[in-house]
Amino acid sequence: MIGRGCAALFVAVGMAWAGGVMVRPAMAQAASPESVSPQAASPPPAVELDAFLKRDTYSDIKISPTGEYYAATVPLEDRTILVVVRRSDKAITAKIHIGEDTVIADFWWVNAERVVASIADKFGRNDTPSLTGELIAVNADGKRGKWLTSRNEYTFAWMHDDLPDDDRYILITAMSAGENPETALEKMDVYDGDRSPVSSAPVRSASFTNDASGAARFARGSGNDNVSKLYYRDKPGAPWRSVNDESVSGTVVSAMGLSEDEKTAYLWSERKTGPDAIEAWNPETGERRELLRDVIVDPSGILYAPDGRTPIGARFMHDGYRMAFFEPDAPASKLYRQLQKAFPQSAVAITSATRDGSLLVVQVWSDRNPGDFYLFDTVARKMDPIFSRRIWFDPAKLPATRSVEIVARDGLKLYGYLTVPLNQPAGTPAPMVLLPHGGPFGIHDDWSFDTETQMLAAAGYAVLRVNFRGSGRYGRAFMLKGAKQWGLTMQDDLTDATRWAIAQKIADPQRICIYGASYGGYAALMGAAKEPELYRCAAGYVGVYDLEKMHKDKSGAARWLRNWALDWLGPREAMAAVSPVGMADKIRVPVFLAAGGKDKNVPIAHSEKMEKALKAAGVPVETLYYPQEGHGFYTEEHNREYYTRLLNFLSKHIGGATAK
Repeated sequence: MIGRGCAALFVAVGMAWAGGVMVRPAMAQAASPESVSPQAASPPPAVELDAFLKRDTYSDIKISPTGEYYAATVPLEDRTILVVVRRSDKAITAKIHIGEDTVIADFWWVNAERVVASIADKFGRNDTPSLTGELIAVNADGKRGKWLTSRNEYTFAWMHDDLPDDDRYILITAMSAGENPETALEKMDVYDGDRSPVSSAPVRSASFTNDASGAARFARGSGNDNVSKLYYRDKPGAPWRSVNDESVSGTVVSAMGLSEDEKTAYLWSERKTGPDAIEAWNPETGERRELLRDVIVDPSGILYAPDGRTPIGARFMHDGYRMAFFEPDAPASKLYRQLQKAFPQSAVAITSATRDGSLLVVQVWSDRNPGDFYLFDTVARKMDPIFSRRIWFDPAKLPATRSVEIVARDGLKLYGYLTVPLNQPAGTPAPMVLLPHGGPFGIHDDWSFDTETQMLAAAGYAVLRVNFRGSGRYGRAFMLKGAKQWGLTMQDDLTDATRWAIAQKIADPQRICIYGASYGGYAALMGAAKEPELYRCAAGYVGVYDLEKMHKDKSGAARWLRNWALDWLGPREAMAAVSPVGMADKIRVPVFLAAGGKDKNVPIAHSEKMEKALKAAGVPVETLYYPQEGHGFYTEEHNREYYTRLLNFLSKHIGGATAK
């Protein structure tokens, strides 16, 4: 339910405390790039690392159905916990605290008193959380804590639907263990964990999409062949019928949800060329029509009404964020536009709402703002701050990030993001760090606040992040262009971007370093090997350097991973030719390597073998290894040492500030 119109939307201004947490001025906006007067370049002062190493007070927050409590995640050194905070006095009344190398993957208020959380493993700061299949629940007063599922069970479970009209039960997706898992939908009691079957899936490794009543209407999954299939049924018990088979259509289609009257389904549909689209599909007639599509990027996310389940539009991220709606004049669409008007240079999202729609939690973020959270009273039309992520960063004192377009040597358009030091005079080249992202497939750089980018800019570097072919968010064909192109055209894209930055007088050609983590570490060492005259140094953090080893490890883990390795890496016998460990003799610049001994994603053996090869080739190499760290360092002490070493390494070879 949406409150009355927001024409009189009021946003509180001025510094305020919300439960002991400082928040930024609500309307504070950083100066636009054009308003910064060019000044003579001068060596930046040493970088104070504290601001970049401190953890957020909270990460995410959701309000309870009746508005009495917040549930919020709290990042600690090697884990994330969940706390429940009473709104009336800001007292913490309950906690979910699992242990090291675990995070709260997501959490849901299932009624006015009880919250359920899903658990994931995360072995290192740069690791992607991996759901364990565990669900845990607790009351807002800290009582009746209960493990609803366990990782020791034969089936794994994930939250599917909180069934807002049912205070006792939720729907979970249950998946059997094994090589080719079967999936089912089950109803679970949130107090004692009792489960009963609801529906089976017509495809392996499936996920479901429900209607408003909680009935599963769509199922999408894939087998060991990694081919996506989407099915639909008219009602519970009705036969499933195929909507899309990737092996036939050549594209992947997913269901986002149904309209309020359930006569229209909203599909996220890939295109064979160009960005993905959001479509309206009529289940009765089979008619599909395109609703929303950007000319450059895929949707970055679906916008839902405050009820959290009815799709109303999509968000697109390119040079900032924009929103587009299925029905622009609908009340929920107007509400979003009012919020956007209140924060004109930011992205906005409704993260949760009370059951009656009177109170909404609104998140605001941008390239210079890690995120602010507000409570919007839709009746009083009043916005009050709750908390800010990293309040110590002042957006007005941080450099802006802008999108850039680069044409690769084969004519392919590449898009990326450029951040230059705050007072860098226009037309004056700066020392530059090329920062390729990890992944690499389907992962992408975006316009959001990036800690490393801001740290490097504070040290005086222009920072260029490029969504090379294989990256996500630019359509299926763009991602597929990266298949079997490790060290080949994917690497050429980074080279072409560097040369573009030189031609545009962004980068000083004598002061460029390439640095990245995971796949980015691979790209850094390959860049130094393939273009020994282009870069003055290279740094790899928890990087992949031996593709034969990676191929073997992936292929031995599971059949679907073996198929993935063949499809995306190529045959194992071709890996030696594109592995940095075999190309150390081509590297002519100093190298810095850092890795963790507990890294399960990219074992430290990659870095150790790379170090050995570099030393044998006479290449100067510095290393920093921590046996107890994983895929990215957790502890503040180790991160301080790492970034101190990294900034000192960059300063020595391309100028810029050291760490204080």
